[in-house]
Amino acid sequence: MSLPTLLSQHIARRPQRIALLQHIAEQGSITRAAKSAGLSYKAAWDAIDELNNLAQKPLVERNVGGKGGGGAKLSSEGERVLRLYQKLQALQTQVLEAAEEASDLDLLGRLMLRTSARNQLHGKVVAIDAQGRNDRICLELAEGLRIDAQITHDSTLRLELQTGTEVVALIKAGWLELLGIDQAATPGNNCLKGIIEEILDADDGPSEVRIGLPNGQTLCSLAEQRHLKTLELTAGKPVQVQFAPSNILLGTPL
Repeated sequence: MSLPTLLSQHIARRPQRIALLQHIAEQGSITRAAKSAGLSYKAAWDAIDELNNLAQKPLVERNVGGKGGGGAKLSSEGERVLRLYQKLQALQTQVLEAAEEASDLDLLGRLMLRTSARNQLHGKVVAIDAQGRNDRICLELAEGLRIDAQITHDSTLRLELQTGTEVVALIKAGWLELLGIDQAATPGNNCLKGIIEEILDADDGPSEVRIGLPNGQTLCSLAEQRHLKTLELTAGKPVQVQFAPSNILLGTPL
């Protein structure tokens, strides 16, 4: 299966994260790999989550809490991405040599913007349901997992969305609500089940909760410690994540 365009753009402009993959392959430890790549432990997890979510298949397979802060190894897809990156480096050299002016490179940089949204999930459009001025877009993520997004009909036309279009769903961490495994979700909302991989407590704000989905993708949510205690949510426990279709932003390759 070919690497999505958005993932190839992402790794081309973030070589430090490809270096992280290389170090994971060599050392089998997220902590040691992060140090070698010049990243913090948290930044390394963020990088792995983002790469896994944008890929068709997870690039890194992790064991939370293993020796050295969590054992990790590259999947066969991750190994393939490393080989592909070597080819991209050669192409990048050709592009730099072909650029007529420095402004050409500045323009390319502006066209490939990063986003503040913590959750970036690669998927494709499988259905579009018109609802007045809005459209409900059904997206299929990796391994057949589905979510719905609600955008204006004008946005559907501007993004040229149709069945089969590949997109990235952007969801801010603060837009995700954690529910107990037996709680009923709000009607009309997306509701995904997963396992809490890690909870990063903050001294002066909500905790950061990483949820592993059954398809290998990861969601990051923010939750008050009081809420977590009330629901008895801890690392390793099942959880539900709900979010409104209107809280999903969609992006497509340029």
